[in-house]
Amino acid sequence: MRQAVLRGLDVVVVDCLTYAGDLARIREVSKKIKFYKVDIASDKQLEIIFKKEKINCLVHFAAETHVDRSLKDISPFIRTNVLGTQNLIDLAIKHRLKSFLHISTDEVYGQGQKGLFKETDPLKPHNPYAVTKAAGELLVRTAIQLFQFPAIIIRSSNIYGPWQHPEKLIPVVISNAFEDKKIPVYGKGLQIREWLHVDDCISGIFQILKKGQEGEIYNLGSNFESRNIDSVKTILTLMGKKNSLIKFVPDRLGHDFRYSLNCLKISQLGFRPQISFKEGLVRTIDWYKDNNSWVKKKNFYQ
Repeated sequence: MRQAVLRGLDVVVVDCLTYAGDLARIREVSKKIKFYKVDIASDKQLEIIFKKEKINCLVHFAAETHVDRSLKDISPFIRTNVLGTQNLIDLAIKHRLKSFLHISTDEVYGQGQKGLFKETDPLKPHNPYAVTKAAGELLVRTAIQLFQFPAIIIRSSNIYGPWQHPEKLIPVVISNAFEDKKIPVYGKGLQIREWLHVDDCISGIFQILKKGQEGEIYNLGSNFESRNIDSVKTILTLMGKKNSLIKFVPDRLGHDFRYSLNCLKISQLGFRPQISFKEGLVRTIDWYKDNNSWVKKKNFYQ
């Protein structure tokens, strides 16, 4: 996947390498890219990169993403997800970028008991992380309206797969199960999530980059829903572990019950997810098994 992504492109990667980031993720393509350790909240450092590299297309993945952390301290989320986003918008306008893809999340919709979220639905975020992502989106949308900013917004469902930091649900389950440790599950695990493998996510983003219309919003999901408890049990079954490892813990504040996306719009661009949830879990379990030393270097909370 990475080789295909990089073929024929000059790629610049900017990352400030917080607790969740490291260079191991890009080691195999390090000779094919240019890397800058820069915080997107630093407009002066970003300006240097924009001038030097003559960027014409920007895909904005950078974000603080863990809801639990946002409940404890929202300031890093405001700094990166709001201020950092505005810095990128300002520089993209100044340097006349041809394309700007803003990666958002289904959490900006809030929770839905039934039905599917459409791109035209109102934003009703319920937790600090989602609020800052919605704020970043609104900054992009304002730039589109006022300055004809060539941006597209992508709202993805829950992503899983290799290299995900072991504070997220699926890596927590896998890494704990390998060591026969208790697996914390919020409430009774009845929350429903839509899961998309990272390879399908990247394929969808590239499809939007090639065929998406400026100024539009696209949901990016798999059309597969699963209760958290069922996802946890599926992983344990695939790993040959017992459900007795599950430990129910008090639910967190602002825990949305269900997210589910209407993906008709992106399907009209020709995108179809290729990896089933079970297949994706098998791949992910195998990856974490083969890369257990990397997982152990990452603390759940720092």
